[in-house]
Amino acid sequence: MPQPGANPPRLSSEEAFLEMLTDTLETLERPARGQFLQRFLRSIAHVELTETQSIDLWDQTLARKLELSESAGKKLTLQAALVDVLASANVLRLPILMEYEELRKLQINAATDPLTGLYNRRFFDDYFEKELNRSIRYSHRLALVTFDLHRFKAVNDRYGHPQGDVLLQMAAATLRKSLRTSDYAFRIGGDEFALLLPQTDTEQATALSRRVRAAYAVSIEPLRLGIPLAFDFGLAVYPEDGDLQETLARIADERLYHLKKNGERSPIPAPEASPSSNIAVPERQETPPAPKPPSEPPKIHDANQPVTERRRWERVSLATTQAYATIGEESDRKARVLDLGYGGVALETSRPEEFEEAFSAVLNVPILPPVRVKLKRIYQELGITGGSRIGCSFVT
Repeated sequence: MPQPGANPPRLSSEEAFLEMLTDTLETLERPARGQFLQRFLRSIAHVELTETQSIDLWDQTLARKLELSESAGKKLTLQAALVDVLASANVLRLPILMEYEELRKLQINAATDPLTGLYNRRFFDDYFEKELNRSIRYSHRLALVTFDLHRFKAVNDRYGHPQGDVLLQMAAATLRKSLRTSDYAFRIGGDEFALLLPQTDTEQATALSRRVRAAYAVSIEPLRLGIPLAFDFGLAVYPEDGDLQETLARIADERLYHLKKNGERSPIPAPEASPSSNIAVPERQETPPAPKPPSEPPKIHDANQPVTERRRWERVSLATTQAYATIGEESDRKARVLDLGYGGVALETSRPEEFEEAFSAVLNVPILPPVRVKLKRIYQELGITGGSRIGCSFVT
């Protein structure tokens, strides 16, 4: 028996997969379990069995594992028990249990949602815990963003589930385009998605979520659904909003459903074109994340190298600087610069009525020389200090 406090032996990737498979199979009805096991045993051992035989062999494997573990006084691997059962039944014709490529396919299938290709709910629960523990250990922020498709049921009712599946796939594609290699995207329910964003604060997570929502709106516009489908979101950030999975998940869900209930949908900036000026936007500073356990999925990056991949449309906050913009040709018309990105800029003013739909401005940002740009108003909402926030895209 292992001593209290001792580290459990690390499972191989093959054994970890088989253990996870055992848990998953317990949740399946007998017909589905038989179909899966029949294909599974054919792929790993090249044996042809009926569904009933496959279920019987699997049950024998679980019993053999327990029996041999008790007699040996130590935990026997499920892989070894499976080989023993297959050999005893005289059905193991090849001395190889599982080919690497076949194992990788099975691992991917077990970890991902088949419709969208994103990680599934099981992996969300697993990696949320690991990322939160890592953030606590290294005093890093961690943002959780939950999304769902508002009025998705109405789309399904009018156009059918095949069209709904297309919209879910488009949502997944939008999330992928917005992530760095250190981020995770999941489909956690029917029309529910989640992001885990290491080393991301509230302002950065909010900016990303708005742009995801805007990008999705643009991507589905050509479909002309006739239903105001929206990608709603709510978020929570460690440590500001709590240090437990349950707390962060609850707060993110509460904020998402508060938005739904009250219908307070501020206009969201659409993805912008590249600016005509050569504005050098500094990278978000990141410290290299801690090494991830070997059992994690294949999106691990080198922990000794800083993350350099940029999110699409990510902006740099300038709210705490003296950045400002001079509007038009009149030097006395100024607005505060809240944030700046490759696609546009957000300004804050107490006189929004003076801003035309399209206008020129000179951006005065610390470190950079003054830059003259042409801007187009995209949205207006309440600003940070009580003024109006005006989101603008650069005009090429």
